[in-house]
Amino acid sequence: MQDITVDADERGVVRVTLNRPAVHNAFNEGMIGELTDAFTDLGKQDGVRVIVLAGNGASFSAGADLNWMQRAAEQDEYANREDALGLARMFETLNTCPKPVIGLVQGAAFGGGIGLIACCDAVVAQPEAKFGLTEVRLGLIPAVISPFVIAKIGRSAARRYMLTGETFTAAEAQHIGLVHEVASGLEAAGAKLVEAFLASGPEAIADAKDLLAERHLTADLTAHRIATRRASDEGREGISAFLAKRKPNWTS
Repeated sequence: MQDITVDADERGVVRVTLNRPAVHNAFNEGMIGELTDAFTDLGKQDGVRVIVLAGNGASFSAGADLNWMQRAAEQDEYANREDALGLARMFETLNTCPKPVIGLVQGAAFGGGIGLIACCDAVVAQPEAKFGLTEVRLGLIPAVISPFVIAKIGRSAARRYMLTGETFTAAEAQHIGLVHEVASGLEAAGAKLVEAFLASGPEAIADAKDLLAERHLTADLTAHRIATRRASDEGREGISAFLAKRKPNWTS
């Protein structure tokens, strides 16, 4: 891999790092393909417990690489559509990954970079980080990322920031729900989240993420889901460990 790096530790914590620092980790077709492949593969591995998504260098991600966008602009509509579908598949792969994903944000997070953040389950940003859905200032729209961003920040905030292209602070990002925590010690805050996820049942986390993706939460559906979880080996282990005042086996 050239545009991202993937490193795992003995706990099953995998760090995926955007690795195009010279262009503020703006993504092109290479990075899009590598991220899609990496998250597809990691999502299938039983030994992977937590994924940390970070950016190398001064910025998390400045969004789409302008050179890549210029090449796309020179193509016909069909080629542009196929290009956009590849980008959509990347975001969908991140968003539906059964592993918990932590985003660590420093510097700039613009456009598609915000799309990546919107697909993370927990996000920490440095106080100095800057955010923006700036596509309209280029005569474009944040179309591909819109389902994920709107789901994360709601239509009200999306109306303002998608239409004005304004940049906003980490404090505002936290206020609108894009970021969960603002911390100067980015790595330390991320490490606490890693420990929190490791303390939870990995199958339960995957099931909870799947539940969150359901559009219609009916009584029958939710009753079925909790019944299945209670009767599972992991569910029984968790309850037994709690009653016996010991740690469950997934923390050993």
